[in-house]
Amino acid sequence: MNDSHFALAPGALVTVIGGSGFIGRYIVQRLAEAGYRVRVVVRHPDPALFLKPLGGLGQIQIVRGDIGSDAGIARVFDGAAGGINLVGILDEKGGQRFVAVQAEGAGRAARAAAAAGITAYVQMSAIGADPASAVPYARTKAEGEAAVRAAIPTAVVLRPSLVVGPEDQFLNRFAAMAKVAPVLPVIAGDSKFQPVYVQDVAAAAVAALTRADAAGQIFELGGPEALSFRAILTMINAETRHNRTLVEVPASLAGLMARMGDTLPFMPITSDQLAMLKKDNVANPALPGLAALGITPTPMAAFVPAMLERYRPGGRFNKAD
Repeated sequence: MNDSHFALAPGALVTVIGGSGFIGRYIVQRLAEAGYRVRVVVRHPDPALFLKPLGGLGQIQIVRGDIGSDAGIARVFDGAAGGINLVGILDEKGGQRFVAVQAEGAGRAARAAAAAGITAYVQMSAIGADPASAVPYARTKAEGEAAVRAAIPTAVVLRPSLVVGPEDQFLNRFAAMAKVAPVLPVIAGDSKFQPVYVQDVAAAAVAALTRADAAGQIFELGGPEALSFRAILTMINAETRHNRTLVEVPASLAGLMARMGDTLPFMPITSDQLAMLKKDNVANPALPGLAALGITPTPMAAFVPAMLERYRPGGRFNKAD
């Protein structure tokens, strides 16, 4: 392969689809800090305007686009030298479907990038992606990967474990629960995660886009610690200083909650999420990870205490153990 195909020139334009989400804002900021121009593609531009101050004047552009149709994505890669697709969903509420977003949408975006001549491309997937999975979330992640690599053979696939950081919907959710609830529910408590810091995932995306030796590879991204769900809740208890009782949720009750969650928006879990929760979510040691991209994984102790201190009695002023 010719390295020049993957080396982005200083000031090159990178299109980031779905760049206003939790992971996207960090990727956009890192691209801007590295001197690239960034075109952020979102369905609703106004709520994404908070990204513009992350770069210099005119460096970050917010445009409307939608991977749900060819017309909605056709021109977003014009003039770009690289592309990143971050669009994904955790459930099928709100009219969105896994197949349409994570399989068909991912392929549509990659084909549009290929038509614009882009070979430097990153697809954000997830650990557990499997074309043979009975779980639609995992199966469509794998189908999306395949569609992207068919359109752009040099595309890099990133599969992170549980991504954590200031705006995440995992640690924050249970920390908020610990603040008000008398107990913390434990569902599939022995299942293991390898929480990975959002800043490390963002650094990995930029490295994958710009390093020639990453082209065409799949990377599984995990942090330095593999923790059970129960251990993560114990850590949240300690950091929030609430010390709530952990209550094991029987499998039958968890299944009932998940089935209700398939139709009721206020339920905390869906059937797909329960099925995924029952499986370990750790990086495959046979695949390259953060280290192969030159990134040292950040331990949770380096950011979780400051991140969760606002949930303590007295908030950030509560420093006592």
